[in-house]
Amino acid sequence: MKTINLFTQLLTASIIAFATSCAVNPVTGKKQVVLMSEAQEISIGQQSDPEISAFFGVYDDPALQKFITEKGLEMAAVSHRPKLDYHFKVVDSPVINAFAVPGGYIYFTRGIMAHFNNEAEFAGVLGHEIGHVTARHSVVQQRNQMLGQLGMIAGMVFVPELAQFAEPLSQGMQLALLSFGRDAERQSDELGVEYSSRIGYDATEMAGFFNTLERQSAKQGGSEIPEFLSTHPSPGDRNVTVAKLAQEWKTKLKLTNPTVNRDAYLKRIDGIVLGEDPRQGFVENNIFYHPVLKFEFPTPQGWNFQNTPQQVQMGPKAGDALISFSLGGTGTMEEISQKILTQFKLELVESKRETINGLPAFMMIADQKQEKGTIRVLSTLIEYGGNTYSILGVTELSKFPQYQPVFLSTARNFKALTDSDKLNRKPDVVRIQTVPQRMTLQAALQNFKMPSDRFEELAILNGMLLTDQVEKGTLIKVVGK
Repeated sequence: MKTINLFTQLLTASIIAFATSCAVNPVTGKKQVVLMSEAQEISIGQQSDPEISAFFGVYDDPALQKFITEKGLEMAAVSHRPKLDYHFKVVDSPVINAFAVPGGYIYFTRGIMAHFNNEAEFAGVLGHEIGHVTARHSVVQQRNQMLGQLGMIAGMVFVPELAQFAEPLSQGMQLALLSFGRDAERQSDELGVEYSSRIGYDATEMAGFFNTLERQSAKQGGSEIPEFLSTHPSPGDRNVTVAKLAQEWKTKLKLTNPTVNRDAYLKRIDGIVLGEDPRQGFVENNIFYHPVLKFEFPTPQGWNFQNTPQQVQMGPKAGDALISFSLGGTGTMEEISQKILTQFKLELVESKRETINGLPAFMMIADQKQEKGTIRVLSTLIEYGGNTYSILGVTELSKFPQYQPVFLSTARNFKALTDSDKLNRKPDVVRIQTVPQRMTLQAALQNFKMPSDRFEELAILNGMLLTDQVEKGTLIKVVGK
């Protein structure tokens, strides 16, 4: 009965919100229903920003951060919401993506920055993301998801959740992962063309960048393509539409010589990290190595794996167990263990101090009783290098005998990393080279001694085909250390 009353109250609240929360969309000038004011929207962005920055990490390149901020503020000033306090960041992710959250917070991954081949391509995508903010797409989409969830509250049932022991997706990350509909993406394309044209860029380059994204998507099987391209208007259609809009804005603004700035942009990203950065930890032959923190531990074969700045998470494809690795916090190992018991409402079964590969350790087994069964946790704390590391192995009590050996194998094989090859592993970085004479891109890559198995990857990175003729003196991207 209480659940039904709650559902009724929420539904009533949503109806009242529909009746009272109409606002004029800054882009269209039309009234729309939203469930938050602009002040609330800004507040959400302010709260989300540190969560997003912590999840990805901010890319350590002050000059690049300054560039994206300067261009972002210049473009925001000509947008439909110039008075918002905008914030722009390059985050430390290899994925090719850009995204925005409410209130004027916009993020580009280092992966997408590495794949732009001139400032105009960057400016078009920057305008697209600013467009999501100015048209309040995140706010409207969040409203749609909130209203969709109201209908599920009455029928919600309790199920055991292993996910509570994993790194939860914060509100900020949920906003960052919001997907937009076809109309919103098309509108942001239009705004991207308008805004980039208004600050003097050639917006036709944005259309060209869609080709790079489409080729990368095909190469990756569609797994690493940003939302603004992935499921919405087909790239071919968007190329044509964007190119047409760009020409219209050139005419309207009398842009006879719009800016592209190819060489300046390429020099700006010389040295940017490409792909995974082994300094943040990497897996090789089912062993996770962290060269900076100088430790290693095995990962279960065939398990899914995710590494973020806060936590390493591993789980079998069946989804019925989890291993999470993170910093345990401050205090003695007994004090940290008590915090874990309190945090997850666990009842201690047994505990003991032991030594793991010469390192002080504390191991305990504890249970979380739920209505439909019991979750069992094997918690291992290990002191090393001035830190206390926490390894949690979690599964249902009935499956604990099956997974306990796996949990113990990971925990008891944690040790100091001493292999110089792993300790000195360097990331791939983009290097800019000058083509010495007229030749094909493939010949140029051969000239710079690039491995043949990376030719197609480098062609996509350069926004070219291997058969394209490259003039003498042209700057191209290669890969170095």
